[in-house]
Amino acid sequence: MRQNSKLKLEPTYRGEESFGQRLAWLRKAKGYTQDALAKKIGIIQRLVSDYEADKLRPYHEMIVRFSEALEVTTDELLGVKESKNSGLRLSLKLLRRMKKIEELPAFEQKILLTTIDIFLKGAERKDTCAAAAKSLSEAAVCEQSDETEQQV
Repeated sequence: MRQNSKLKLEPTYRGEESFGQRLAWLRKAKGYTQDALAKKIGIIQRLVSDYEADKLRPYHEMIVRFSEALEVTTDELLGVKESKNSGLRLSLKLLRRMKKIEELPAFEQKILLTTIDIFLKGAERKDTCAAAAKSLSEAAVCEQSDETEQQV
């Protein structure tokens, strides 16, 4: 007859992400859809969805399959070890575009990156100009109210 263990173990949960959230983030970071990841590891899309929604708990073989497909260690997948890319949480749209940029010839990449740099500098200037304009307009309003008070 089986006896219940009296050994009380501390939970191994690390961080704020659940397994499903980590799996979803890693999948998106690698640019896979649920369907593409499912096909890569030999399961159906619905199972990937259920793992990501934390409806299913992965057993050891599935953890290994997911980690191999996503090219991460099992420790990274389980949250035991910080993922190498954890600080880089980029959107899937941005990742797809970056992959397309990497496929361009070097001279086209350079042109595109220069264009992006120019745009970003302009956006920074616009923010600076908007802040300065706001400050100037506030100052002008203050000056006008001072003049109005002096006339009264």
